[in-house]
This record gives sequence, structure tokens and C-alpha cells, in this order.
Amino acid sequence: MISRRKMIASLAGFTAGSLLLNNAYATAKKKPHAIGLQLYTVRSEMGKDATGTLKKVSGLGFKEVENFGYNGKFFGMDAKTYRDTLSGLGLSTPSGHYLYGNFGNKQIPGTILTGWDKAVEDAAALGQKYMVLAYLMPEERKSLDDYKKIAADLNKAGETCKKAGIQLCYHNHDFEFQAMDGTLPFDILMSQTDSKLIKVELDLYWAVKANHQPLDLFNKYPKRIELWHVKDMDNTDKKFFTEVGSGTIDFTSIFKAAKRSGMKHFFVEQDQCPGSPLISIEKSIGYIKGNLVKLV
Repeated sequence: MISRRKMIASLAGFTAGSLLLNNAYATAKKKPHAIGLQLYTVRSEMGKDATGTLKKVSGLGFKEVENFGYNGKFFGMDAKTYRDTLSGLGLSTPSGHYLYGNFGNKQIPGTILTGWDKAVEDAAALGQKYMVLAYLMPEERKSLDDYKKIAADLNKAGETCKKAGIQLCYHNHDFEFQAMDGTLPFDILMSQTDSKLIKVELDLYWAVKANHQPLDLFNKYPKRIELWHVKDMDNTDKKFFTEVGSGTIDFTSIFKAAKRSGMKHFFVEQDQCPGSPLISIEKSIGYIKGNLVKLV
């Protein structure tokens, strides 16, 4: 007859073994992280044939795209038509880029300062979970007071986004890391915005070019950097854009720290390519699939 002690030990061993098997099965079945593309990379192609270009992007293995150029339409399509087009190609768009709007005639539709409510409505109809302030024009960022005003406007715009179930983010370049009166504009934007309303889309290339390491920023702003732009830097004095895996940025360490960052989505972007951007993004996604996506 089996003793009570042996039976308990046997059951404990069985339970532990089952847990190990279940964990191993879950790991084996873990769905690879979706790889996204910022469509600005293929802007010329999108201007000529948006649907055909999206089909090629999907064919390369991208599952998500990030929009740009919203002006009341998405590449000439309303939200429903564009969403249906993406869905038919196996794509989704979790994020889109927008402008601040304090330049030119200051009446550009779909910016934070003009027509923001409609932009948020269309983004929600499209299924976007993020809206991103993509770039500040030189005339919009002349002083720290400008950045303080931008921060206040971001908080207000972020409240509108929140009501629609959308997260507002700020996308950096290098100028936010250039001190003005002894202060980094990036720190102003981070300290004077609500951390729940405003997250970050960190452009890894521009941060590194400004001599700020992504891992340091992850530590300084943990869980606040929910989106990444993944582009590489070539090994020349110019430190120009290049395909992911062809340059000098240590993406392995960065991807291993994804949880610390709070990263939810990342997008390949290459502002300028030596030839066809479709060839460049094919090289980038190939490297990411083979070396990086398994790390997150």
C-alpha cells in the first residue's frame, strides 16, 4: 500500500512536471512579435500606388504599418476604405504620425492645434491605438518656453485621445537632446507632460546620434517608451541612415531591454535609402526576423 507521504510526493512531482511541460509548450507556441513599418520610408511609392505598395510591404512579412501625412484622408482614402484595404492585405495600423500645427498658415487640418477632434475620430475608426506627434518645425521650437507650451498642448490633446481609447506619444529627433539654456528640451517635454497621457516613440537612431543611449533612456523613463523606430547608423563620419543590422547600433542589447522600455510596437524606418526603399526594408526585416524578434 502506498504511503500518504509517497502519494503526496508523487502528486507534487506530477504537478511540477505538468507545469514544466505547459511552460515549454507555451514558449514553443509564443507568437512572434509583429514587425511594423513606418510608411514614410516608402513615401514615394505610396504616392504613386498606395494599395500596390502596401501589398508589397505585406509580402515582405510586415504585419503592421504606421501612417503619416494625415490630412483628413489616409493616402487619399477615408478611414473605412483604408482599414478595409489593410485588412485585405493582412495588415493593421496601430499608430500614426501627426504634426503640431504652429507653422505656415497654422490651418493645416489634422494637427494638434487644428482639427484634432476629427483626427482622433478618424484614428479611432481606423483602429489606431496610438497617435504620435512626429516632428516639430524649426519655428515651433525656438525656446524652452516653446517646449513648455507644446507640453501643455500635448496634455490637452492627450486627454482627447484618452477619451477615444488612444494613447498620445511624442517622437524624437536629435534636436530635443541639444541643450537650450542648460536644459534639454526632451526633459522639459517629459517632466511637464502627464506620464499617463503622453508616452514616447523613441527613434533609436536619432537618440544615439545625439549621444544618448536608448538603455539609459529606458532606465530614466521606465515603461514610458511604448513605441520604437528601428533604424541603423552607418559606420562613417556622416553617421547616415542604413539598413538594420548593417550599422553600428547595438540592437541586441536594446531588444533585450524591451520590457524595461515598455515597448508595445516597433517600426522599421529608413528616412533615406541608397536605392529602392523596398530593397532596404527587405534587408532590415530579414535581419530583425533572424536576430532580434526572438528577443522580445
